Amino acid sequence: MAHPRPFRFGVTAVSASSGAEIRDTARRIEDLGYSTMFMADHFADTVLAPMVAISFAAAATSMLRVGHLVLANDYKHPVVTAKEAATIDVLSDGRLELGLGAGWMIADYEQLGIPYDSPGTRIERLAEGIEIVKRAFAAEPFDFAGDHYRITGYTGKPTPVQQPRPPLLMGGGGPRMLRLAGREADIVGINPNLRAGAVGADALQNTLADLTAQKVAWVREGAGERFDEVELQIRYYVAAITDDARGLAEALAPGFGISPDDALAAGVVLVGTVDEVCDLLVQRREEWGVSYIVVGGDAFESFAPVVARLAGT
Repeated sequence: MAHPRPFRFGVTAVSASSGAEIRDTARRIEDLGYSTMFMADHFADTVLAPMVAISFAAAATSMLRVGHLVLANDYKHPVVTAKEAATIDVLSDGRLELGLGAGWMIADYEQLGIPYDSPGTRIERLAEGIEIVKRAFAAEPFDFAGDHYRITGYTGKPTPVQQPRPPLLMGGGGPRMLRLAGREADIVGINPNLRAGAVGADALQNTLADLTAQKVAWVREGAGERFDEVELQIRYYVAAITDDARGLAEALAPGFGISPDDALAAGVVLVGTVDEVCDLLVQRREEWGVSYIVVGGDAFESFAPVVARLAGT
C-alpha cells in the first residue's frame, strides 16, 4: 500500500513535572528536529494538566508543534475543549495538534466517579463532541441537539489561527473507533485495542503485524476517498536503540505471551540499531502508510539520529 508522506517525529513527555523541566525538554525536542511534543490526559498516572503543559511548552519554543495523545472527551465538555484549544492555537501562532479520544483508562473513571459507559456509548459521545468542536472552531453561531449534548446559539471564540481548524488527531485500536477517526480526523493513530481499560499482555498481542494492517484498512474504510489526506501515526511504546534487538525481544516477549519474532514485528515495537530502525520505518511506511512516529520522553535522545536521517524524507 502506498501512502507516501514525509516522515515526522513526535515525543510524548508524560514525566515532566516542573516548569524548568518542561521548558528545557521542549527546547531540546525542538533542537533535535522533532515536529511535536505531546502530553497525555490521565489522572491516575500523569502529573501535569495537558492543556496547561503544552501551552507552557509552546511559549518556550518557536517552531515546535504541541498537542495531546489524547484528550479524553468524557473529562471535559467539548465547547470548553474547543475554546481552550483555539486559545492555544492563537497564542502559539498556529502550532496546535488537537488530540481527542473516547477515554479508556478505567482507573481515571473510578477515581473521578465518572460512569464508565460501554465503548459504544463513549464513542457515540465522542462523535458528537467532535462535531461540536469543529463547529465551534468555525466561529459562526450554531445549535446542536444530540443524545449527549445540547448547544443553543453558541459562537466559538477565539478563532484558531490554523484554518479551517487545527489538525484533529484521533487514535484507536478497534474497527468502530478507527472508522470514525478515518472519517473525521486529519491524523490517525494506530493503537492497541484497550477495551480492557488497562494496559496488559492483550494490548501488545493486539498490535501484531497482521492486526496492524487490518487497523489501517479500517481507517481506509472510514476515510473513503479522503484516505490520502490522512496522516497515519504510531506511538511506539517499546522503543530502543540497541545492538541486540533479538536479545531484548527474547527478554520481553514471554511476559506478553508472544514469540520474539512476533514481538519485533509488533506495531508498537521499534528496536534495533539506527540503521535497522530506519530501514524498518521505511518498510512500515511502504506497507502500512505510517509516517508520523512518536516515542516516549525516555527515548527521544537516543532516537535523535533516526530523526536526523529520516525527518522530512
